[in-house]
Amino acid sequence: MEAENRMRTGETSVASLFTNLARDVTSLVRKETELAKVEMGEKTSQAMGALASIAIAGAVLLSGFLVLLAAAVFGLNTVLPPDTTPWLSALIVGGVVVLVGFIMLQAGRKKLKQENLMPTRTMASLRRDKALTQEHEATLKEEVR
Repeated sequence: MEAENRMRTGETSVASLFTNLARDVTSLVRKETELAKVEMGEKTSQAMGALASIAIAGAVLLSGFLVLLAAAVFGLNTVLPPDTTPWLSALIVGGVVVLVGFIMLQAGRKKLKQENLMPTRTMASLRRDKALTQEHEATLKEEVR
């Protein structure tokens, strides 16, 4: 009878260990999910800021193209030799404005790179949790033997 009680106590503690492990893993997954939600919210705001930068760059590009093109065409037309046509002035000014707009567009796209949007803290935390769970699992298996 005493041996039977020892077996039940051993079984109960192993069962309670597995129950505790399951509860802890469930709690851990919930917390990691909450962390992922928070981090993705942060990354979404970063993406929105980058998209706003791109939109502003587009507006600046368009307005700069229109205003400077008109003004510079007239200005260059007075500087260039009289035998050249006015479209050459427009081409020079348009090329400069497009180059500035392209640089601004590339800066906005750089903010949207994939590695900037990855939830790196959550991924690192999940890797640590996986290793910890594997370690606990191995410990439990040794205790059961």
